[in-house]
Amino acid sequence: MPKFLLSLILICTTSLLWSQESQQEKLEERKAQIQKEIRENERLLRNVKKKEKSALNVVIIQSTKIKLKEKLINTTEKQTKLLNNDMYINQVQINKLKKELIELKEDYSEMILKSYKSRSSESRAMFLLSSENFLQAYKRAQYMKQYTSFRKTQGEEIKSKSTQLLDYNDKLSMQKKEKQKLIAENEKERLSLEKEKKEQLKLVSVIKKDKSKISQEIRKNQQEYKKIDRQINKLIREAIAAANRKAALEKAKANPSAPVSRAAVSSSKIELTPEAKIIADNFRANRGRLPYPVEKGYVSLGYGNQAHPLFNTITVHNSGVEITTDQGASARAVFGGEVTSVMVLSPVNKAVMIQHGDFFTVYQNLSSVSVSKGDKVSIKQSLGKVRTNGETGKTIIKFLILQNTTYNNPSSWLSPR
Repeated sequence: MPKFLLSLILICTTSLLWSQESQQEKLEERKAQIQKEIRENERLLRNVKKKEKSALNVVIIQSTKIKLKEKLINTTEKQTKLLNNDMYINQVQINKLKKELIELKEDYSEMILKSYKSRSSESRAMFLLSSENFLQAYKRAQYMKQYTSFRKTQGEEIKSKSTQLLDYNDKLSMQKKEKQKLIAENEKERLSLEKEKKEQLKLVSVIKKDKSKISQEIRKNQQEYKKIDRQINKLIREAIAAANRKAALEKAKANPSAPVSRAAVSSSKIELTPEAKIIADNFRANRGRLPYPVEKGYVSLGYGNQAHPLFNTITVHNSGVEITTDQGASARAVFGGEVTSVMVLSPVNKAVMIQHGDFFTVYQNLSSVSVSKGDKVSIKQSLGKVRTNGETGKTIIKFLILQNTTYNNPSSWLSPR
């Protein structure tokens, strides 16, 4: 095989191995994150079971745990598949090295045999003295020197390839052990998942007896959520109008002869000042990297319209995401900005709204608030305590992101956990 083609194959193989190692590292990180979420979920589930009066809430939390376990199994399967690919590539390299070593050793043996037959100094001297002229003698001397050098190089190459072969064999042996470990892990998780599903089925059978009562409760909660969303929308429109009035006054001061645009003041979008535009651009630039509004927790209810975890015929709407966290947890700002409103949604439910240019973040279900309207807050600054439901024992914050009056999916803005 031409040397160029061998080099090209080696480069391609090395590149593929590097790419797969990088993917393995990412999958390992993802798996560690899922395992962390499962541990947090299990801890929260234990706490809720101690206080829970309704089996429905236990099932909802358990559903999240089941989904996480399914993700973990899927991630481990991907790892095993990648490992199989790595093992195949390594085996190809081992076979290739073995073949090359056989050829090198055969050539080397032949060379040593020839060298042995002409090993005497007299033979080498006669080889030089039998030259027809000085130039031929010089060339023969150079040939002998190169021959000795080539023999030494070939010996070193045999040594190098032998070392490479040992390395690849060691790597393959380790990969086989890792594969067995992954298979054992997955089997353990599958058994655990089956157990979780059986436990959930028992609870579901109990709950479905009270389906009509639960359905009525869900619809009542949805009406309450819509009422809160209307309150938030009203406050955001007021904040937009206030920001636009402020921007109009600043323009009027800078250019008194210019007419004030009533349309701009009553617009549903904020007319950004240069300073506000910088804040909005910085907020937008951090999409996918914002910290969670609580230090610990997991998303227990996603954004938008979705089927209820137990009753597929019932559609629930969520204008943000609900994050289940620890009792006593503090809500924290996901980005620097200005507090535009502190809302009392009910005697036990408070909310904070923060403006970031033409973006707004809303933190609902707080038992207490530690900031006031007009305060400038920094990233991760505490805003208050998240409320723990006395009946269910769950501590949940509802988090919203809007650009002007348009709702965004917070999950696409928050940093992966």
